[in-house]
Amino acid sequence: MPRALAIDFGTKRTGIAVSDSMQVFAFALETVSTKEVISYIKKYILSEPVSQFVLGDPIRLDGTPSETAPLVKQFKNTLKQTFPDIPICMIDERFTSTIAKQTILASGIGKKKRQDKTIADRISAVLILQSYLERIHK
Repeated sequence: MPRALAIDFGTKRTGIAVSDSMQVFAFALETVSTKEVISYIKKYILSEPVSQFVLGDPIRLDGTPSETAPLVKQFKNTLKQTFPDIPICMIDERFTSTIAKQTILASGIGKKKRQDKTIADRISAVLILQSYLERIHK
């Protein structure tokens, strides 16, 4: 069974997570330069089938689109053009960065390692994907 692939789009770095083949669990995959994310996904799809993209929807606490929303919309359009046969589901990503940072802090890893922002990007992608997986299995 194909996997779902989640994307936590950022202006510099983009976190990527993937589901297991049964689409029950989410796993951190990679953090890549945003300039390289389409190329990375193309390579990944060559080795693993993907049935669904799950893209974080940047929404403010009051429900309005955040300042990165236009960039995410542009990225979504690029995904659609590049991978026209793979549907895209938008998932509210409010609080994912905060939860990711709390998770890293609670993990007990050293201060130097906690400063690695790529870890938070991957964890945020996992949180977005897990939210999607819980929604489809209700």
